[in-house]
Amino acid sequence: MAKKKKTITKTERKPRFQKIKSFFGNRQTQTILGSFAVLFAVFLIISFFSYFFNWQEDQSQLANFSDKNTSVKNLLGKIGATISHFFIYDGFGISSIYIPFLLFFSGIAIFLKGSLKSVRKYWGWGILAMIWLSVAIGFVSSNNQLLPGIIGYELNSYLQQFLGKTGLLLVLLFLLISYLVIRFKLTPEKIKSIFPVKKAVKTSNETTTSEEVKKSIEPIKSTETKEIFTADFDIPIENKKPSSKNLESTERGEIVKIDVEKIVEESHVEENMSSKLVKDFGEFDPTLELGNYTFPTLNLLKDYDESISIDQEELESHKNRIVETLNNYNIGIARIKATVGPTVTLYEIVPDAGIRISKIKNLEDDIALSLSAMGIRIIAPIPGKGTIGIEVPNKKATMVSMKSVISSAKFQNSEMELPVAMGKTISNETFVFDLAKMPHLLMAGATGQGKSVGLNAVLTSLLYKKHPAEVKFVLVDPKKVELTLFNHIERHYLAKLPDTEDAIITDTTKVINTLNSLCIEMDARYDLLKTAMVRNIKEYNTKFKARKLNPENGHKFLPYIVLVIDEFADLIMTAGKEVETPIARLAQLARAIGIHLIVATQRPSVNVITGIIKANFPARAAFRVTSKIDSRTILDGAGADQLIGKGDMLFTNGNDVIRLQCAFVDTPEVEKITDYIGSQRAYPSAYLLPEYTGEEVGTSLDIDISERDVLFRDAALVIVHAQQGSASLLQRKLKLGYNRAGRLIDQLEAAGIVGQFEGSKARQVLVPDELALNQLLDGEKE
Repeated sequence: MAKKKKTITKTERKPRFQKIKSFFGNRQTQTILGSFAVLFAVFLIISFFSYFFNWQEDQSQLANFSDKNTSVKNLLGKIGATISHFFIYDGFGISSIYIPFLLFFSGIAIFLKGSLKSVRKYWGWGILAMIWLSVAIGFVSSNNQLLPGIIGYELNSYLQQFLGKTGLLLVLLFLLISYLVIRFKLTPEKIKSIFPVKKAVKTSNETTTSEEVKKSIEPIKSTETKEIFTADFDIPIENKKPSSKNLESTERGEIVKIDVEKIVEESHVEENMSSKLVKDFGEFDPTLELGNYTFPTLNLLKDYDESISIDQEELESHKNRIVETLNNYNIGIARIKATVGPTVTLYEIVPDAGIRISKIKNLEDDIALSLSAMGIRIIAPIPGKGTIGIEVPNKKATMVSMKSVISSAKFQNSEMELPVAMGKTISNETFVFDLAKMPHLLMAGATGQGKSVGLNAVLTSLLYKKHPAEVKFVLVDPKKVELTLFNHIERHYLAKLPDTEDAIITDTTKVINTLNSLCIEMDARYDLLKTAMVRNIKEYNTKFKARKLNPENGHKFLPYIVLVIDEFADLIMTAGKEVETPIARLAQLARAIGIHLIVATQRPSVNVITGIIKANFPARAAFRVTSKIDSRTILDGAGADQLIGKGDMLFTNGNDVIRLQCAFVDTPEVEKITDYIGSQRAYPSAYLLPEYTGEEVGTSLDIDISERDVLFRDAALVIVHAQQGSASLLQRKLKLGYNRAGRLIDQLEAAGIVGQFEGSKARQVLVPDELALNQLLDGEKE
């Protein structure tokens, strides 16, 4: 119970923090706070300067603050005198003057919506400098408490007791040097560059003797010197006499000066542009558009009595019958252990040495008969243990609520990308898996065994953990009744095709278009990953949040997309390869770009769950099925036919098979959750998938009147009289085969008599009566 309370507090604290963050991020709030900070800083400056002149007169009046007859000389009255006394006399003395200046520039930054990071830096360094200056002034003027303030005065007295005056002076000098070096990056080289040493240079006004001039000219005339210069530096020197003009200027002692242009060092940037953007604006937050969004609270879910009652008599009875049955077949047991779960108890047995495991496995039906129980399952051996497991259903099952698994610390503290709390294991532990790691989930089970509840448990888990900006759902519901409640969160969590009314897809044609649209989305996302030079959606979004990807180049934050198909068998029956092909393509390739599939069916036969589908769905969830064949189809082994129903399920991810009790989430609970989310501010529309224009159903080639069927007019009359456009009607009325009736329907569509194909619905008849039909056909002849 303690853990639950802690989790609830944690869940409720997050929206409160978001409200506070949104309040201070409001532009009106920033304007008010900035104005207040600037004006308060001016108030402090005036009161501080007035205090320096009147502090002695005002100090004696502070005790009578509430007395109306007392007056002070501070320009800002009693409040100004009190605040000044607090900061200067009781605080840091004259160095406190730094505070109003810091407050003034902070207010300007808030008012103009500037960067506060540089202001925060000045606050930190300024407070350190203020403390040092207060102590230093106290060291110099030890008899005056005003200039250093009480803090500086007392710190100075305290440190002198331990260090002495000389020691304190050395410490203050060390702190000053450290401050200058760290704050202003002062080094001996920088100080030396500020004061350059000037070298003595002879000016043109200085005269030289004729002998010096001659000595300076002689090396130039010397042939020997010419050879040395040529040999050392490989510079050819022409053997020319100096011009009379140059010789005269040299003889006059004028020295030609060279102006050396200063080399300007290039400035270097210590951080790249993306790091600067992150430093100035922070990482990109995809949840900012719905910054006030609050996650559903736990009180929307029902509480059930989930205490597991251990019936010792039942355990002892089952143990005795198991031992007795095995002894009848000469199988001895060395040890037996029982683990009681919500709906099933696991009996772990250790057989005597020399007993073959297959011999116990073959006694499954005999043990079930002796226990008078359905749903016996033998695990021989239990993976990772040296025991054999016998799962026996409890006579009194315990409900596993959605609230208990959602509020568990295992789910709340999970760092998974797409965490799903599916239910509880035999050992009563919450079972949480990451859908992003699966990467797709195949669910199967007979009608009424908990399959739809399992889908609701998956969707509810994601709604409690992921923000609308982070995940989107594509919901396909051929039965039209299971997923309709999620219409309330269309503009928060659902994705759909452009120009479609309902986000929850029920029409087969729209399913095909949606699946092909997801393939287009997949290809577009792979192109983005390629240009970003990353391998998966997690790395891409991390790079985008760090502002390393430019939105002007088409980059954007990519939410996860979860495709949920409630009844897959119906789609396969009506559309076949048109559905199977894009699903197989998505299942093979879509993992890296964040598109994950959850496919459910109540008919797990091989013509529905084909080899291509199974190969790409390693994660399977099997509820109770009616035959061992169906169990082998979904799990590649028996076991699902031995379940007891009502949420009892087997889960595998390609390795071990785990028995779970699926968490129960009722329709009213889902309705409360969706209403809670739907009542909040949402995006302008649902997440739009890429537009996909499929091939026209029906042919547009039979528009040539000469190629029409001889029964075309008769078929048109039948359709118009009945006002029902279907091939089966033509088959009955005109006694035709299916293929010919289908061709006639295509020709009627091309002529504009019936509408387009709409799945299982009859086509719309576009001509109201026989008169309009005759006008239409006669107009074609003209």
